[in-house]
Amino acid sequence: MHRVQGNKDTAHIECVNPVKNKWRIRWDYQQREDGTTDFMEAEFRHKPSVDEVRALVIQWYNDDTDRRILSGFSFEGSTVWLSAENQLNYKAAFDLAVQTNGASLPVTIKLGNDDKPVYRVFSQLEDFRTFYTAALTYIQQTIADGWKLKDAFKMEDYAV
Repeated sequence: MHRVQGNKDTAHIECVNPVKNKWRIRWDYQQREDGTTDFMEAEFRHKPSVDEVRALVIQWYNDDTDRRILSGFSFEGSTVWLSAENQLNYKAAFDLAVQTNGASLPVTIKLGNDDKPVYRVFSQLEDFRTFYTAALTYIQQTIADGWKLKDAFKMEDYAV
């Protein structure tokens, strides 16, 4: 599966080689500002069933949402790696800071990446709240956006 450039009217599903029974399915059509369109495409060596199409596309949307959560958030101009482990650590540190009214602070968060790390020290509860709320809001919005994309996916476009 890969992203390809094509025409906005390219079929969602088509047999591209009847002799070899090769089929392509396409989804996530993106119209670009320059008028071009690109989309995700996967090839099957058989006519895919509705369940195969649904499973592939839903898995792709889930993986894309995970990828955007993991590396798409930035705070104060630096990328924040939102792995599941980091999310749990941020939550635990924030919950403790709230429960102790900031007595458990300071807490240091690594921003940036391994090549250019930025260590941000949160000494004030409100500063840490700003960071944590921004991260949580980003995660929630990314998940909501993923659901909107999945909801826009129409299986009837794949009926042959």
